[in-house]
Amino acid sequence: MPKSVNIANITSAVCGSLDTLGVMMRHGARHYSFGEALNFIFAALVTGIGMGVLVSVVASLLVNSATWLSNYRNVMDDNLPELSLFTGSVVPLFWLVSAAFVLWGIRRLSGITRWHGPADSIYGAHRLDDEVDVRAGMASTLAAFVSMGSGAPVGQYGPLVHFGATIGCFLRKIFGSKVIGVDVFIGCGVAAAIAAGFHAPIAGIVFAHEAILRHFSFRALAPIAIASITSAWFSEKVFGGTPVFILDVVVPDLLPMVPILLISGLVFGLVAILFMLALFQSAKIAGKSGFKPLQLMLISALICGVIAIFVPEVIGVGTVEIRNIIDGMYLLEFLFLIFFLKLFATSLCIGFGLFGGIFSPAVFIGAAAGGFMSKLLAVVGYTTAPHLLPVAGFAAVTAAVVGAPISVVLIVLELTQSYEFAVAAMLAAVVASFLTSLVFGHSFFDEQLFRRGIDLSQGRGNLELMSKSISTICSDAFVVVPNSAKVKKSILLLSKAGVSEGYCLKPDGVLLGKCALPALNLASPGAVLSDHIDHDPMKLNHDASILQAMEVASNFIGETIPVVDQVSGVMVGVVSEADIFNAYLDLQARVHNLEHS
Repeated sequence: MPKSVNIANITSAVCGSLDTLGVMMRHGARHYSFGEALNFIFAALVTGIGMGVLVSVVASLLVNSATWLSNYRNVMDDNLPELSLFTGSVVPLFWLVSAAFVLWGIRRLSGITRWHGPADSIYGAHRLDDEVDVRAGMASTLAAFVSMGSGAPVGQYGPLVHFGATIGCFLRKIFGSKVIGVDVFIGCGVAAAIAAGFHAPIAGIVFAHEAILRHFSFRALAPIAIASITSAWFSEKVFGGTPVFILDVVVPDLLPMVPILLISGLVFGLVAILFMLALFQSAKIAGKSGFKPLQLMLISALICGVIAIFVPEVIGVGTVEIRNIIDGMYLLEFLFLIFFLKLFATSLCIGFGLFGGIFSPAVFIGAAAGGFMSKLLAVVGYTTAPHLLPVAGFAAVTAAVVGAPISVVLIVLELTQSYEFAVAAMLAAVVASFLTSLVFGHSFFDEQLFRRGIDLSQGRGNLELMSKSISTICSDAFVVVPNSAKVKKSILLLSKAGVSEGYCLKPDGVLLGKCALPALNLASPGAVLSDHIDHDPMKLNHDASILQAMEVASNFIGETIPVVDQVSGVMVGVVSEADIFNAYLDLQARVHNLEHS
């Protein structure tokens, strides 16, 4: 008879073999056992699916609700002819003014001083802590919904991106996952928002890495990909919807069009720069005006409402109008008019507080610029492929503004279902993005952060070094030597403490100076210490960053550097070059683990 099988022994043997396999699979800096790998895969699945479903539901509800409000405004236009003025309706004016009051109420109730958007998502993903303001993010998403629903000429995708990042940070704080980092939660939320909004899961994955995280790792890719695909699938199955622009046209050979596309890329880059400068100039005018937030929002609402009476195509997200531009339904003069008015109205609204995104307006402005160029070339006798320049302009201006050319090209590919149009969009987008990066900056969001004193071009490591104060690593283990002591006694105090430097302080802790054993050994033993101290030693302000401390320490010779309160002059502690170097190495290790593990 066969021997009895011991299930416990078999289970133990299998688990041991799997652990051995896990050890054999270790390489480089990664040391995951098979059990740890399974744990991470499970966490990635739960995080990706959970974030995908949650963001998909909220994003779809937000977009569909804004669309319903837009349709309701159109019904009011049709059913209330008595509200007509000149050739248009004043209904949009009433909606925009009402939205200004609602947004003012949201600001007051939430207690925020400014609206938050994708720039804050990018900054949050570049920090090694959880510094994303969830309250401000939720309030800003609600504000964007109100603005879009009222017909403000702003976009919906930027607020959706920041909402996804906010939800990611919120859930990370609740569950406290040690396996999935906060940057990955942010990436999952962003990818899911893009996937649900555009029905473009591949573009969502790439956008999260290209525009937000700015790095690639398998640790981040798995949950982000799962979140994006889940979001797109769930949005389509539950809420319905198809790609926004499906072009059923035959595209001729693109090779003869390459020179036109390259030249148009330069033009679209200039358009993107003009749009971004207008956004910043509008905010600058609002800041210097002296008006209160409600007054600024009412001003922008009144102006945009008046514009809507005469040119209603300018207000709202503009999806229908973008389709019409791509299909060539507008005349040359009208294309120039709506291009100018959309740029002006969007800049005014966002700068003056009618919050919303800039992605959709950039698409509108780029498509209008491309449509204008196409019509203009036709006037002078050069006929281009139908739809080509509007799509190229849509991609190029948007890519330059948001700083994500690869993602935008993928959005074009997934929306149009056309490889040829994606290639054309890529040619124009890379030229436009290259020009704007040289003349203006990486993107509108990067420039926003730069104007707040946050320079992302230095990388995540330098950003953390700039944000971490030297006071977090300074020590109070220093020797205080009485200013009136004799040199001989001072030498004994320093020798017993095993240090070569001491500090003289006033009774209130204010730094008087610094003494060093080499100099004291050359002095007369009976001399007073105050005659042999350095009254102006190299020192650091207590609020200096570690990066600033590194710059100071590069020219330092000695044992420790005193850290002093900049206002009172009180000595807070000391730091050594080793302390600064260890802080730097620790930070670099964390950044490397974040970006490469």
